Amino acid sequence: MQNLTALSLKTELGKLYVLDQTLLPQQQKWLLCQTVAQMIGMIKALQLRGAPAIGIGACLLLAYRASVGESREQLLQDAEVLRAARPTAVNLMNNLDSMVIALQQADFKGAAIACAEHLFAEDVALCQRMAEFGAGLVQDGEQLLTHCNTGGLATAGVGTALGVINLAHQQGKNIRLWVDETRPLLQGGRLTAWECQQLGIPYQLICDNMAAMLMARGQVDRIFVGSDRIAANGDFANKVGTYSLAVLAQYHQVPFYVVAPHTTVDLACTDGSAIPIEQRHADEVRGVSGGFGSAIWAPEDAPVFNPAFDVTPAALVTGWVLDSGVYSPADIAAGVLQQFNN
Repeated sequence: MQNLTALSLKTELGKLYVLDQTLLPQQQKWLLCQTVAQMIGMIKALQLRGAPAIGIGACLLLAYRASVGESREQLLQDAEVLRAARPTAVNLMNNLDSMVIALQQADFKGAAIACAEHLFAEDVALCQRMAEFGAGLVQDGEQLLTHCNTGGLATAGVGTALGVINLAHQQGKNIRLWVDETRPLLQGGRLTAWECQQLGIPYQLICDNMAAMLMARGQVDRIFVGSDRIAANGDFANKVGTYSLAVLAQYHQVPFYVVAPHTTVDLACTDGSAIPIEQRHADEVRGVSGGFGSAIWAPEDAPVFNPAFDVTPAALVTGWVLDSGVYSPADIAAGVLQQFNN
Protein backbone atom coordinates (compact mmCIF):
# COMPACT_ATOMS: atom_id res chain seq x y z
CA MET A 1 0.00 0.00 0.00
CA GLN A 2 1.20 3.52 -0.82
CA ASN A 3 2.24 5.95 1.88
CA LEU A 4 -0.78 8.24 2.26
CA THR A 5 -1.01 11.33 4.45
CA ALA A 6 -4.02 13.30 5.66
CA LEU A 7 -4.53 15.42 8.74
CA SER A 8 -6.13 12.59 10.73
CA LEU A 9 -5.05 9.45 8.82
CA LYS A 10 -1.79 8.17 7.39
CA THR A 11 -0.23 4.97 6.12
CA GLU A 12 3.48 4.28 6.50
CA LEU A 13 5.16 1.12 5.24
CA GLY A 14 1.75 -0.46 4.82
CA LYS A 15 0.56 0.26 8.37
CA LEU A 16 -2.36 2.51 9.30
CA TYR A 17 -2.13 5.31 11.88
CA VAL A 18 -4.93 7.48 13.27
CA LEU A 19 -4.48 10.88 14.92
CA ASP A 20 -6.24 10.78 18.30
CA GLN A 21 -8.62 13.72 17.98
CA THR A 22 -9.77 13.43 21.59
CA LEU A 23 -6.37 14.76 22.68
CA LEU A 24 -6.38 17.83 20.45
CA PRO A 25 -5.41 20.61 20.69
CA GLN A 26 -3.17 19.85 23.67
CA GLN A 27 -1.51 16.73 22.23
CA GLN A 28 -0.90 15.30 18.77
CA LYS A 29 -0.63 11.54 19.18
CA TRP A 30 -0.74 8.99 16.36
CA LEU A 31 -2.25 5.58 17.16
CA LEU A 32 -1.39 2.39 15.29
CA CYS A 33 -4.58 0.68 14.07
CA GLN A 34 -4.28 -2.98 13.08
CA THR A 35 -7.56 -4.66 14.03
CA VAL A 36 -11.26 -4.18 13.41
CA ALA A 37 -11.86 -3.89 17.15
CA GLN A 38 -9.32 -1.06 17.36
CA MET A 39 -10.95 0.79 14.45
CA ILE A 40 -14.43 0.46 15.92
CA GLY A 41 -13.16 1.63 19.30
CA MET A 42 -11.52 4.68 17.71
CA ILE A 43 -14.69 5.55 15.80
CA LYS A 44 -16.97 5.18 18.81
CA ALA A 45 -14.60 7.17 21.04
CA LEU A 46 -14.33 9.87 18.33
CA GLN A 47 -10.57 9.43 18.10
CA LEU A 48 -11.40 9.14 14.40
CA ARG A 49 -14.40 11.23 13.35
CA GLY A 50 -15.90 13.03 10.38
CA ALA A 51 -18.07 11.09 7.92
CA PRO A 52 -15.54 10.95 5.04
CA ALA A 53 -12.58 10.15 7.32
CA ILE A 54 -14.48 7.35 9.04
CA GLY A 55 -15.34 5.67 5.75
CA ILE A 56 -11.82 5.98 4.38
CA GLY A 57 -10.23 4.87 7.64
CA ALA A 58 -12.36 1.72 7.74
CA CYS A 59 -11.40 0.87 4.15
CA LEU A 60 -7.71 1.51 4.76
CA LEU A 61 -7.90 -0.90 7.67
CA LEU A 62 -9.47 -3.58 5.47
CA ALA A 63 -6.75 -2.99 2.90
CA TYR A 64 -4.12 -3.45 5.61
CA ARG A 65 -5.82 -6.63 6.84
CA ALA A 66 -5.85 -7.95 3.27
CA SER A 67 -2.15 -7.15 2.89
CA VAL A 68 -1.23 -9.23 5.93
CA GLY A 69 -3.09 -12.28 4.64
CA GLU A 70 -6.61 -12.14 6.04
CA SER A 71 -9.02 -14.32 4.06
CA ARG A 72 -11.68 -12.97 1.75
CA GLU A 73 -14.42 -14.46 3.94
CA GLN A 74 -13.07 -12.80 7.07
CA LEU A 75 -12.64 -9.46 5.32
CA LEU A 76 -16.26 -9.56 4.18
CA GLN A 77 -17.33 -10.27 7.76
CA ASP A 78 -15.11 -7.45 8.96
CA ALA A 79 -16.77 -5.06 6.52
CA GLU A 80 -20.20 -5.89 7.95
CA VAL A 81 -19.00 -5.34 11.50
CA LEU A 82 -17.42 -2.00 10.58
CA ARG A 83 -20.62 -0.92 8.83
CA ALA A 84 -22.41 -0.69 12.19
CA ALA A 85 -19.72 1.40 13.92
CA ARG A 86 -21.38 4.78 13.25
CA PRO A 87 -25.03 4.55 12.13
CA THR A 88 -25.60 8.12 10.90
CA ALA A 89 -22.51 8.66 8.73
CA VAL A 90 -23.52 7.10 5.40
CA ASN A 91 -20.06 7.63 3.84
CA LEU A 92 -18.97 4.64 5.92
CA MET A 93 -21.59 2.40 4.31
CA ASN A 94 -20.96 3.75 0.79
CA ASN A 95 -17.19 3.30 1.06
CA LEU A 96 -17.59 -0.21 2.45
CA ASP A 97 -19.92 -1.08 -0.43
CA SER A 98 -17.05 -0.23 -2.79
CA MET A 99 -14.68 -2.34 -0.74
CA VAL A 100 -17.05 -5.33 -0.78
CA ILE A 101 -17.13 -5.15 -4.59
CA ALA A 102 -13.33 -5.11 -4.62
CA LEU A 103 -13.23 -8.14 -2.35
CA GLN A 104 -15.23 -10.13 -4.92
CA GLN A 105 -12.33 -9.89 -7.41
CA ALA A 106 -10.02 -12.82 -8.05
CA ASP A 107 -7.07 -10.82 -6.75
CA PHE A 108 -9.03 -9.51 -3.78
CA LYS A 109 -5.90 -8.44 -1.92
CA GLY A 110 -4.69 -6.19 -4.70
CA ALA A 111 -8.22 -4.99 -5.42
CA ALA A 112 -8.83 -4.07 -1.77
CA ILE A 113 -5.62 -2.05 -1.58
CA ALA A 114 -6.38 -0.30 -4.88
CA CYS A 115 -9.93 0.47 -3.75
CA ALA A 116 -8.82 2.04 -0.45
CA GLU A 117 -6.16 4.12 -2.21
CA HIS A 118 -8.74 5.24 -4.78
CA LEU A 119 -11.24 6.27 -2.10
CA PHE A 120 -8.53 8.30 -0.36
CA ALA A 121 -7.52 10.09 -3.57
CA GLU A 122 -11.15 10.56 -4.57
CA ASP A 123 -11.98 12.32 -1.30
CA VAL A 124 -9.02 14.68 -1.74
CA ALA A 125 -10.39 15.61 -5.17
CA LEU A 126 -13.99 15.90 -3.95
CA CYS A 127 -12.94 18.23 -1.15
CA GLN A 128 -11.08 20.48 -3.57
CA ARG A 129 -14.06 20.73 -5.89
CA MET A 130 -16.42 21.54 -3.01
CA ALA A 131 -14.03 24.22 -1.81
CA GLU A 132 -13.93 25.84 -5.23
CA PHE A 133 -17.71 25.83 -5.67
CA GLY A 134 -18.36 27.07 -2.14
CA ALA A 135 -15.67 29.75 -2.09
CA GLY A 136 -17.31 31.25 -5.16
CA LEU A 137 -20.28 32.14 -2.96
CA VAL A 138 -18.21 34.13 -0.45
CA GLN A 139 -17.89 37.87 -0.94
CA ASP A 140 -14.98 40.04 0.16
CA GLY A 141 -15.11 41.04 3.82
CA GLU A 142 -17.88 38.65 4.84
CA GLN A 143 -18.34 37.31 8.35
CA LEU A 144 -18.96 33.57 8.21
CA LEU A 145 -20.14 31.08 10.82
CA THR A 146 -19.61 27.32 11.07
CA HIS A 147 -20.58 24.51 13.43
CA CYS A 148 -18.65 21.44 14.61
CA ASN A 149 -15.50 20.46 12.69
CA THR A 150 -15.52 20.08 8.92
CA GLY A 151 -11.87 20.53 7.99
CA GLY A 152 -9.00 18.24 7.18
CA LEU A 153 -9.51 16.37 10.45
CA ALA A 154 -12.83 15.10 9.12
CA THR A 155 -11.74 14.13 5.59
CA ALA A 156 -8.77 12.96 3.57
CA GLY A 157 -8.59 16.35 1.84
CA VAL A 158 -9.03 19.99 2.82
CA GLY A 159 -12.43 19.40 4.37
CA THR A 160 -16.03 20.23 3.51
CA ALA A 161 -17.40 23.46 5.02
CA LEU A 162 -14.05 24.49 6.48
CA GLY A 163 -12.40 23.67 3.16
CA VAL A 164 -14.70 26.26 1.55
CA ILE A 165 -13.86 28.81 4.23
CA ASN A 166 -10.13 28.18 3.98
CA LEU A 167 -10.10 28.60 0.21
CA ALA A 168 -12.02 31.88 0.52
CA HIS A 169 -9.34 32.97 3.00
CA GLN A 170 -6.55 31.89 0.62
CA GLN A 171 -8.21 33.89 -2.14
CA GLY A 172 -7.69 37.03 -0.05
CA LYS A 173 -11.37 37.69 0.60
CA ASN A 174 -10.66 39.17 4.04
CA ILE A 175 -13.15 36.93 5.78
CA ARG A 176 -13.77 36.56 9.49
CA LEU A 177 -15.04 33.30 10.96
CA TRP A 178 -17.25 32.65 13.97
CA VAL A 179 -16.59 29.13 15.33
CA ASP A 180 -19.35 27.49 17.38
CA GLU A 181 -17.77 25.60 20.28
CA THR A 182 -20.25 22.76 19.52
CA ARG A 183 -21.61 21.19 22.66
CA PRO A 184 -21.37 18.67 24.14
CA LEU A 185 -17.98 17.47 22.85
CA LEU A 186 -16.56 20.83 21.79
CA GLN A 187 -15.42 19.82 18.32
CA GLY A 188 -15.53 23.47 17.29
CA GLY A 189 -13.59 24.72 20.30
CA ARG A 190 -11.03 21.92 20.26
CA LEU A 191 -10.69 21.01 16.58
CA THR A 192 -11.94 23.78 14.30
CA ALA A 193 -10.19 26.47 16.34
CA TRP A 194 -6.98 24.40 16.16
CA GLU A 195 -7.30 23.99 12.39
CA CYS A 196 -8.00 27.71 11.93
CA GLN A 197 -4.82 28.53 13.81
CA GLN A 198 -2.84 26.10 11.65
CA LEU A 199 -4.32 27.66 8.49
CA GLY A 200 -4.12 31.29 9.60
CA ILE A 201 -7.87 31.86 9.24
CA PRO A 202 -9.03 34.85 11.35
CA TYR A 203 -11.60 33.41 13.76
CA GLN A 204 -13.35 33.95 17.06
CA LEU A 205 -14.71 31.14 19.20
CA ILE A 206 -18.26 31.46 20.51
CA CYS A 207 -20.62 29.39 22.62
CA ASP A 208 -23.38 27.81 20.53
CA ASN A 209 -26.05 29.97 22.15
CA MET A 210 -24.37 33.21 21.04
CA ALA A 211 -25.10 32.77 17.32
CA ALA A 212 -28.55 34.38 17.49
CA MET A 213 -27.14 37.57 19.00
CA LEU A 214 -24.54 37.83 16.25
CA MET A 215 -27.13 37.34 13.53
CA ALA A 216 -29.42 39.94 15.10
CA ARG A 217 -26.52 42.41 15.07
CA GLY A 218 -25.83 41.75 11.39
CA GLN A 219 -22.48 40.13 12.18
CA VAL A 220 -23.08 36.90 10.24
CA ASP A 221 -23.26 37.13 6.45
CA ARG A 222 -23.22 33.45 5.55
CA ILE A 223 -23.24 30.05 7.28
CA PHE A 224 -21.48 26.89 6.08
CA VAL A 225 -21.96 23.50 7.78
CA GLY A 226 -21.16 19.92 6.88
CA SER A 227 -23.32 16.79 6.77
CA ASP A 228 -23.18 13.12 7.69
CA ARG A 229 -26.13 12.10 5.51
CA ILE A 230 -28.31 13.90 2.95
CA ALA A 231 -31.74 12.43 2.17
CA ALA A 232 -33.20 12.34 -1.34
CA ASN A 233 -35.33 15.42 -0.66
CA GLY A 234 -32.40 17.51 0.64
CA ASP A 235 -33.05 17.10 4.38
CA PHE A 236 -29.73 16.42 6.07
CA ALA A 237 -28.25 15.19 9.33
CA ASN A 238 -25.33 17.00 10.91
CA LYS A 239 -23.89 17.57 14.36
CA VAL A 240 -26.64 18.39 16.85
CA GLY A 241 -27.22 22.14 16.94
CA THR A 242 -27.19 22.55 13.17
CA TYR A 243 -30.99 22.60 12.97
CA SER A 244 -31.09 25.45 15.51
CA LEU A 245 -28.66 27.44 13.38
CA ALA A 246 -30.79 26.89 10.29
CA VAL A 247 -33.91 28.16 12.04
CA LEU A 248 -32.05 31.23 13.29
CA ALA A 249 -30.59 31.84 9.84
CA GLN A 250 -34.01 31.80 8.19
CA TYR A 251 -35.43 34.23 10.75
CA HIS A 252 -32.50 36.62 10.30
CA GLN A 253 -32.34 36.08 6.51
CA VAL A 254 -28.77 34.75 6.60
CA PRO A 255 -27.83 32.41 3.72
CA PHE A 256 -27.34 28.87 5.03
CA TYR A 257 -25.34 26.26 3.06
CA VAL A 258 -24.59 22.59 3.61
CA VAL A 259 -21.28 21.35 2.14
CA ALA A 260 -20.76 17.63 1.55
CA PRO A 261 -19.44 15.18 -1.06
CA HIS A 262 -21.85 13.14 -3.17
CA THR A 263 -20.87 10.11 -1.04
CA THR A 264 -23.00 11.66 1.72
CA VAL A 265 -26.21 11.45 -0.34
CA ASP A 266 -28.45 8.53 0.63
CA LEU A 267 -31.27 8.03 -1.85
CA ALA A 268 -32.64 5.19 0.30
CA CYS A 269 -33.72 7.89 2.77
CA THR A 270 -36.63 9.66 1.12
CA ASP A 271 -36.53 12.38 3.77
CA GLY A 272 -34.88 13.24 7.05
CA SER A 273 -37.22 11.11 9.15
CA ALA A 274 -35.55 8.00 7.71
CA ILE A 275 -32.03 9.02 8.83
CA PRO A 276 -30.89 7.02 11.87
CA ILE A 277 -29.70 9.27 14.69
CA GLU A 278 -26.97 7.98 16.97
CA GLN A 279 -27.57 8.30 20.72
CA ARG A 280 -24.36 8.72 22.69
CA HIS A 281 -23.36 8.16 26.31
CA ALA A 282 -24.97 10.28 29.01
CA ASP A 283 -21.59 11.20 30.53
CA GLU A 284 -20.89 13.46 27.54
CA VAL A 285 -23.65 15.78 28.76
CA ARG A 286 -23.14 15.38 32.50
CA GLY A 287 -19.62 16.75 32.16
CA VAL A 288 -16.69 17.01 29.80
CA SER A 289 -13.40 15.18 29.23
CA GLY A 290 -10.48 15.29 26.83
CA GLY A 291 -6.78 15.93 26.63
CA PHE A 292 -7.38 18.85 28.99
CA GLY A 293 -8.75 16.61 31.76
CA SER A 294 -12.28 15.92 32.90
CA ALA A 295 -15.03 17.43 35.01
CA ILE A 296 -18.57 16.47 35.99
CA TRP A 297 -21.06 19.25 36.75
CA ALA A 298 -24.38 17.36 36.83
CA PRO A 299 -25.63 14.77 39.32
CA GLU A 300 -23.92 11.50 38.47
CA ASP A 301 -27.27 9.80 37.78
CA ALA A 302 -28.93 12.73 35.98
CA PRO A 303 -31.16 11.42 33.13
CA VAL A 304 -29.75 12.57 29.79
CA PHE A 305 -30.92 12.87 26.18
CA ASN A 306 -27.82 12.95 23.96
CA PRO A 307 -28.40 12.65 20.20
CA ALA A 308 -25.16 13.10 18.26
CA PHE A 309 -26.99 14.62 15.28
CA ASP A 310 -30.14 16.47 14.34
CA VAL A 311 -31.93 16.76 11.01
CA THR A 312 -32.31 20.07 9.19
CA PRO A 313 -35.27 20.25 6.78
CA ALA A 314 -34.48 21.14 3.18
CA ALA A 315 -36.86 24.11 3.44
CA LEU A 316 -34.30 25.89 5.65
CA VAL A 317 -31.35 25.44 3.25
CA THR A 318 -30.21 28.14 0.84
CA GLY A 319 -27.97 25.83 -1.16
CA TRP A 320 -26.29 22.44 -1.21
CA VAL A 321 -22.58 22.67 -2.09
CA LEU A 322 -21.52 19.31 -3.50
CA ASP A 323 -18.47 18.27 -5.50
CA SER A 324 -20.47 18.68 -8.71
CA GLY A 325 -21.83 22.18 -8.06
CA VAL A 326 -24.09 24.36 -5.95
CA TYR A 327 -27.73 23.31 -5.98
CA SER A 328 -30.72 25.49 -5.16
CA PRO A 329 -33.97 24.43 -3.48
CA ALA A 330 -35.55 24.35 -6.95
CA ASP A 331 -32.81 21.95 -8.12
CA ILE A 332 -33.40 19.67 -5.15
CA ALA A 333 -37.18 19.75 -5.66
CA ALA A 334 -36.58 18.76 -9.29
CA GLY A 335 -34.75 15.64 -8.10
CA VAL A 336 -31.15 16.61 -8.88
CA LEU A 337 -29.85 14.37 -6.10
CA GLN A 338 -31.16 11.31 -7.93
CA GLN A 339 -27.99 11.35 -10.03
CA PHE A 340 -25.93 10.33 -7.01
CA ASN A 341 -26.58 6.62 -6.90
CA ASN A 342 -23.83 5.63 -4.50
